[in-house]
Amino acid sequence: MNVSPDPTIPKLFVRRFALPERLLHGCLMISFLGLSLTGLPLFFSDAAWARTMSALFGGYGVTGSLHRFFGAIMIATFSTHVARLVKRLYIDKDLGILWGPDSLVPQPRDILQVVQHFRYFVGLGPRPRFDRFTYWEKFDYWAVFWGMGIIGTSGLMLWLPGLFAKVLPGWVFNVAFLVHGEEALLAMVFIFTIHFFNSHLRPEVFPMDTAMFTGRVPAEHLSHERPAEYERLQAAGGLESRLVPAGAPRVLIVGRLIGTLAVILGLIMVVLTLYAVLTS
Repeated sequence: MNVSPDPTIPKLFVRRFALPERLLHGCLMISFLGLSLTGLPLFFSDAAWARTMSALFGGYGVTGSLHRFFGAIMIATFSTHVARLVKRLYIDKDLGILWGPDSLVPQPRDILQVVQHFRYFVGLGPRPRFDRFTYWEKFDYWAVFWGMGIIGTSGLMLWLPGLFAKVLPGWVFNVAFLVHGEEALLAMVFIFTIHFFNSHLRPEVFPMDTAMFTGRVPAEHLSHERPAEYERLQAAGGLESRLVPAGAPRVLIVGRLIGTLAVILGLIMVVLTLYAVLTS
């Protein structure tokens, strides 16, 4: 059964993401798009379309330099995120990041909500009452976290082979090359299909979820999409403190333009990847 937004709730907005979180997500998005655009022609360098794509950047040499530049941005972004987590956990003593409704750590209720959601899809039950983070958002988060370790470490090995060769045998670099390329392709296809659909293309938020750009969502949207969070904030008296005015229209417009461009570029790269795999 579908649940419609409560028409009695006034047109107010609730703060969902703070500015530092939005800035980090912006850096992550830009670096990931840049790495995908420059990494794809390097990985499929023998393909005609890859040579054309690389030529647009100024050749393979420039493409490689740009790839390392975007890689440095991503490493800095990830390091900043980890540093913020360490600060919250050990300095601020914020144990809520490890467990509870505001945590991205998978919990037993996520498994239950997966089952409930599939039952909802086939009309056998109500929609799960999601809290701050849904099970698919947690999956996205940990997939990226896992990928950062694998892709980032192997990428650094290929970037600085002389440094790592002092402690590692030569055959490890062949493995690093294979792992870096294959894992990066997997991450790219996942982000540009599953993540983009869940974040922007699913019916509840189509054509785009702008929360990560503006940092806020309409109160009625929160009550519909995440009723458990809305009711929890109401019961604890914390909803009032998170009410914010509507964002500036230009921020929304810029967010929609950036998001639309990212979706288009992502889908084009997925098509190129599938074409390269099927024709190689």
